[in-house]
Amino acid sequence: MDYPGLERAARRGAVGEVMRQAAAELEEIVSGRRELRAVRHPLGFVCLPVLRDGPRGMCVHVFGPADPVLTGHQVHSHSWDLTSTVLYGRLGNRRVTVQEGSGTPTHRVFEVHSDPSGVDELRPTRRLVRCLPGVEQTSSRGQTYALPAGEFHTTVVPDGRPAATLVLGRTLPGRADLSLGPLRAPGRRVIRRTCDAAQTVRIAQAALRRIHEPEPPA
Repeated sequence: MDYPGLERAARRGAVGEVMRQAAAELEEIVSGRRELRAVRHPLGFVCLPVLRDGPRGMCVHVFGPADPVLTGHQVHSHSWDLTSTVLYGRLGNRRVTVQEGSGTPTHRVFEVHSDPSGVDELRPTRRLVRCLPGVEQTSSRGQTYALPAGEFHTTVVPDGRPAATLVLGRTLPGRADLSLGPLRAPGRRVIRRTCDAAQTVRIAQAALRRIHEPEPPA
């Protein structure tokens, strides 16, 4: 896989190239040539971790209408720059403005420490902030959006239909994954559940089928 080339293709809007790469990766999983396990993320999607190469990563994120969402900590920011192309469906991202030392605080900042075993530990910090909703951007099939590291946002599926994205990420040194929670909330642990081989194949099959299907009318 030419990761830098795929990253450039996504950023310049070369949709066909990105779609072909996503389909090829899913076909590898469905055929059994690629042994990986899907992970149910607490933010309400299933992650197929296609590539982990130092600071670079590539995943297919699959959103379903029945997936649970961790509402208490869904406003978050990444330690990595994100470039994401919608493979099918529609996905909304609302930027959130976070102010420190201005007005009455509404949220506490939590650091998210992820363990290789699949446990996310949310540790409360001393940072109290005021959270204000910002601009919402909805992206449809074939569209690409970017989120820089450190930008707080929340992601939603606006019409409740299935959706999937091909996500490219580059981790930046010295950054931490963060989320916003209630002012007096304690730390907590959240478990990312790993799917078995059969579940992973079914998820990849469903995503691959929807990539090849015509997009239904809105």
